[in-house]
Amino acid sequence: MTLARITIALTLLFTASTSTATAAGNKSQGVWKNPSGSVHVRAEPCGKFMCGVVVWANDKAIADAKKGSNKPLVGSSLFRDFKVVKDGVWRGRVFVPDIGKTFSGTITVLDENRLEGKGCLLGGIGCRSQIWTRISA
Repeated sequence: MTLARITIALTLLFTASTSTATAAGNKSQGVWKNPSGSVHVRAEPCGKFMCGVVVWANDKAIADAKKGSNKPLVGSSLFRDFKVVKDGVWRGRVFVPDIGKTFSGTITVLDENRLEGKGCLLGGIGCRSQIWTRISA
C-alpha cells in the first residue's frame, strides 16, 4: 500500500474495543470507512486487544493489496494488538497489504462518528493522518 493507505489502515486500527476499553474506546466499535470510501473495516475484540478486519473493499483497493500480499484483502486483519494508552487513544500494529509490511500507529476517537489514525513509516518520517467515518447500521 501507499503511505496514504498506511494512514487509512492506522485509522482503522482504532475501531475495535476490548474488555479493558474505556467509554471512549466503546465509541470505536462498529464499521468505519476511509476518506475515499474504498475500504470498510469492522472493529472487533481480539482477545484482550482490539482489531480491525476488512469487511468490504472496492476493486482498486483489492488490486493494490495484491501487489504486496497474496492474501485476500477482504477478511484480513489489518489492525492488530491495539490497546488503550489513554482515554480515547489506542496504539497497535497495522498491516499494509500492498507492501507486505507492518507498522505501529495510533488512533484517536474524535467523536462517535469520527476517528483519526496516524502513522509514520520510519523514525517519525513520512507521517500521515486521516479521518475515518462511521458507517451507519
